[in-house]
Amino acid sequence: MEMTIELSKSRKPKPADDTLTFGKVFTDHMFVMDYSGGEWRDARIAPYGPIPFDPACMVFHYGQSVFEGLKAYRAKNGDILLFRPRKNFERLNSSDERMIIPRIDVDTALDALIELLKIERDWIPRAAGTSLYIRPFVIATDAGLGVHPSATYKFMIILSPVGAYYKEGLNPVRIYVEDEYVRAVRGGIGYTKASANYASSLAGQVKAERLGYTQVLWLDGVERKYVEEVGTMNAFFKISGELVTPLLAGSILPGVTRDSVIRLAKHWGVPVSERRITADELLTAAKDGSLEEAFGSGTAAVISPIGELNFGGQKIDVSGGRTGALSKRLYDELTAIQYGNAPDIFNWVTRVRNFADPGEIS
Repeated sequence: MEMTIELSKSRKPKPADDTLTFGKVFTDHMFVMDYSGGEWRDARIAPYGPIPFDPACMVFHYGQSVFEGLKAYRAKNGDILLFRPRKNFERLNSSDERMIIPRIDVDTALDALIELLKIERDWIPRAAGTSLYIRPFVIATDAGLGVHPSATYKFMIILSPVGAYYKEGLNPVRIYVEDEYVRAVRGGIGYTKASANYASSLAGQVKAERLGYTQVLWLDGVERKYVEEVGTMNAFFKISGELVTPLLAGSILPGVTRDSVIRLAKHWGVPVSERRITADELLTAAKDGSLEEAFGSGTAAVISPIGELNFGGQKIDVSGGRTGALSKRLYDELTAIQYGNAPDIFNWVTRVRNFADPGEIS
């Protein structure tokens, strides 16, 4: 892929690792590529900054927009590690297809990301638990009113050094089970990372926060009884020794971390079931003591233990409000693999070696 590189003439001050939050600071450069005339073209790395758009730009009016989220980690020896990045770009294309956006070649996207990381290598924090969050996204750029797919698009990658997503860290969070609003239905866009998915979740999130809860656990949009996913995470429940997660059926995001949790648990001999599960089943399991653990999984938080579920005013205590043993083991193993501190038995890690040699990756 031919790519032009324009380096910024001024560099921003980098925040100290111990001051990092999530998604508030951005690096000096970004990757941009445009789609027009039936092909992706004009790949470039440019200084990070505002981009002018026509007020009639279709993304503003019809929401044709998708994104991804992944991270770069710094290993102890200075290498930069990416965790299953191809899965993220493959999922981006799945979102593209549903939103009638042209596919992006996965190798092109990965090459662009690596080149951007080489330029922004000093932005990757070193403190434990920190990383460089990576946000690829695509937006429709045609100027015009009328509901139809755009003929032009912009693909971009921006980077942000981050700390923990939740202030609770690995400590359990409190989750509100939403029974008023609906996030997604089968046949819709629930399985994609379309921006509209997250816009539709905001009312429930605000409601939960007003009630003192960290996140929302969504129910299915038809019968309003089957558990689906948490606002920013897939959901898991350990019931009578079995790890249960809602079945992917078109309204749930197929999380990269979700898939990693399932593969790790099975590798350890933990029974795993992907099936439909009702909120009433969770309530019953909590009452009879068979609900042993609950947690969310996602790129941002990795593993987020759940200490309490509020369903219709009934508060479900999970693990005595403490982090469960399986939750902690999964978090420890996943983060160890991501930072290069454990054997990569599944070949999940893309290692960017020796930045002095721009071509050396594995």
